[in-house]
Amino acid sequence: MTYEEIFTFPMLYKAYLAARRGKRGKAATAKYEAHALENIANLEYILRTQQYRPGPFQLFTVYEPKKRLVQAPAFVDKVVQHALVDNLLYDRITRSFIKDNYASQKGKGTHYGLDWLKQFLTNYWNKNRTADGWILKCDVRKFFASIDHDKLKAVLLKLDFEPKIYAMLCAYIDTSAGLPLGYQTSQLFALLFLDRFDHYVKEVLHIRYYGRYMDDFFLICPDREYVRFCLREINAYMAVIGLELNEKTHIFPLKNGINFLGFHTYLTDTGKVIRKLRRSSVKKMRAKLRYWEKAYPAGEVTRKEILDSWQAWNAHAAHANTWQLRREVWQQVQNILKEEIKWQ
Repeated sequence: MTYEEIFTFPMLYKAYLAARRGKRGKAATAKYEAHALENIANLEYILRTQQYRPGPFQLFTVYEPKKRLVQAPAFVDKVVQHALVDNLLYDRITRSFIKDNYASQKGKGTHYGLDWLKQFLTNYWNKNRTADGWILKCDVRKFFASIDHDKLKAVLLKLDFEPKIYAMLCAYIDTSAGLPLGYQTSQLFALLFLDRFDHYVKEVLHIRYYGRYMDDFFLICPDREYVRFCLREINAYMAVIGLELNEKTHIFPLKNGINFLGFHTYLTDTGKVIRKLRRSSVKKMRAKLRYWEKAYPAGEVTRKEILDSWQAWNAHAAHANTWQLRREVWQQVQNILKEEIKWQ
């Protein structure tokens, strides 16, 4: 689609509906919604006359899975980004992605990545009839903050966007150092920035068992010396694009298993793949239960907040061998709320 086709009133209204989904209780969304038709009409004019510029961020810190500074864009910028991403950017950027790039894509995500890891381990056993082998687990240091603007713009330029759209993408990139975590475009830009690296690992290093979730990736190989060679080559590749692997990067035996996407997955000597919930996830849930025991009677947390948090954790934990643990947590939640809750 062209710039003019994307930024029409009907397309912007559709983008507005997508931007407000799940966020109608927030003050910024409610304020925009109170005069939605007028705001969208004004936005269409601003875009049509090319007066649009991204607004200032609201800054806040999140602590899961680790401490991060989030730069939340104004609601109007979310509308524009939905129109741009949903109608053009997503398909153009993701068309070259390998299947083992798991994050922020339709039909993919953490559980998709976990399923592929399990399949890799099963295939490794079927081919080699052993759990002997080596894992290289890597993590990029301050990934979003370290992405070089000029290098990213050069990658985007090769995707042949029309000049007005390319200029808008560059404006989003230049709103801060690195990439702001709150932008919808930032997720795609980050995935795109390592797309060539994904192909390098698969097609030049010839690693069959490779997977990446944003800046967290692994490769599995039976030859320890070749894994060491791969690490040297990966370090060199990262240096060229201005990135660096952090202290979490290690080579270790396949039998030790791998921490990936919230679970510890390992291959047994008999070829069975076992997936266990990370201890940190269990500790966080137990801490929440202790908090809810005091906060719920005091009115500091609502029934809905407890149920939403527990159900999300339960759905995640269900992807590992956790039946007994999840039953214990369910019983504790029932005791806190003093009511029976459906569970399976």
